Amino acid sequence: MLTACVLCLARKPTLVKMAQLLRSPLLSSAAIRSASTGTLEVKEPLNFWGGGRVKPLSSSNAEPVYEPATGHVLCQMVPCVDEEVDQAIKSAHSAYLKWSKMSGMERARVMLEAARIIRERRDDIAKVEVINNGKSITEAKVDIDVAWTCIEYYAGIAGTLAGQHVQLPGSCFAYTRREPLGVCVGIGAWNYPFQIAAWKSAPALACGNAMVFKPSPMTPVTAVMLAEIYAEAGVPEGLFNVVQGGAETGTLLCHHPMVAKVSFTGSVPTGKKIMEMSAKGVKPVTLELGGKSPLIIFQDSELENAVKGALMANFLTQGEVCCNGTRVFVQKDILPKFLEEVVKRTKAIPLGDPLLDGTRMGALISRPHLDRVLGFINQAKKEGARVLCGGEPYVPADPKLKGGYFMSPCVLDNCRDDMTCVKEEIFGPVMSVLPFDTEEEVLQRANNTTFGLAAGVFTRDIARAHRVVENLQAGTCFINNYNISPVEVPFGGYKMSGFGRENGQVTIEYYSQLKTVVVEMGDVDSLF
Repeated sequence: MLTACVLCLARKPTLVKMAQLLRSPLLSSAAIRSASTGTLEVKEPLNFWGGGRVKPLSSSNAEPVYEPATGHVLCQMVPCVDEEVDQAIKSAHSAYLKWSKMSGMERARVMLEAARIIRERRDDIAKVEVINNGKSITEAKVDIDVAWTCIEYYAGIAGTLAGQHVQLPGSCFAYTRREPLGVCVGIGAWNYPFQIAAWKSAPALACGNAMVFKPSPMTPVTAVMLAEIYAEAGVPEGLFNVVQGGAETGTLLCHHPMVAKVSFTGSVPTGKKIMEMSAKGVKPVTLELGGKSPLIIFQDSELENAVKGALMANFLTQGEVCCNGTRVFVQKDILPKFLEEVVKRTKAIPLGDPLLDGTRMGALISRPHLDRVLGFINQAKKEGARVLCGGEPYVPADPKLKGGYFMSPCVLDNCRDDMTCVKEEIFGPVMSVLPFDTEEEVLQRANNTTFGLAAGVFTRDIARAHRVVENLQAGTCFINNYNISPVEVPFGGYKMSGFGRENGQVTIEYYSQLKTVVVEMGDVDSLF
């Protein structure tokens, strides 16, 4: 015990030094607006707690973060160590004690102000998102709109949170209280950095919680911008904190005794580890994991819409979307026409500088990930699939993009259910097309997967559409459309795609707990 106390005392000067906050913005509006592809460099610290950015204890373990479109170093990501994680969580807990005592309407006003600031700065945030993530500016602007809409939506719910009154026999009654959990941890993914931070923080804050958010180490920047916006909007200092790092930092967060809940978006293997670590503290978890979702196109479908739906189901964000409908089942009678149209449109997708308005597909997140996706295509060819278009590294004409992580979007034909490209999540712009004959057959094949995140069906037969959706083993289903995720409706999966939900009213239940209070107004009826 004495040794432990001595160690604690020895750390105190370091912690005081760490607590020096940087209140200036991570990036000025002028710096963002003057930036172009390959020119932005972020040199400021990327950790945020206690109402400001915090310099890391040490930069010796810094990792370079690359701009996907150019391969240039965008910034250095310094993972948080145990002392820093501890301080971020304690800062969040102090803020939680204040925030949780505010009324729902008071919290709503602050959240609405945050939504307003995001809406006002949408173009700047989207630009930084593109530079850090590689997706097209057109998509990034939609992502930022979804983010502020989500915060606005949960601000509207904050003031409606209430319990229930239950009259019991005689002079006895009971009521319930919906109460916050405390400090929640959000662990984000690199495909939707800002949007996921909003999706996790908005319901958490609406319920009266605080959040410590860890972005992906490959996209560390825009979550800090969200933290600055919450602070500017007027949340208590420390309510939304950002800690940087990879698996080690995530482990520290999951094990910390002051963390009440963990919400994770990412891969199945990592999700299993987070579930295991959180279980040791009996912490509730929300897991939004991978998918290998089926898109079923019947012969009576409106072909134009089916083709557009298949493109939306496969090529948003360079195919790096967990709920993508990458197994495209097409009824045999329309297969030749479908392939002709989908290949023609896939070949016409404009690739290149993601900051240009005309670009529809940008760069993949990293060189290793690009190589992994291309490896899946090579494996598919070995197993007998036929590449109808794309599937190769792409080098844009613009010299500054020569080092970027681009590839041409790919359509695979002659696929079978037992192929690697059909069974495993590729997470890139690769569409696998499979023929089918009957509804019964395709349902069995569609459900023959360990995943269950999403599914879709195109048909003009409304009875068939609802019948098929009823029998699809997936948490999010689409009829005659795909990859539409309004914040008003829940999103989440079945089976190994995770559990819990994000968005919609039901998510309040995952960020709050119910207390039952039984009241006796008369005498106690005792057996003793």
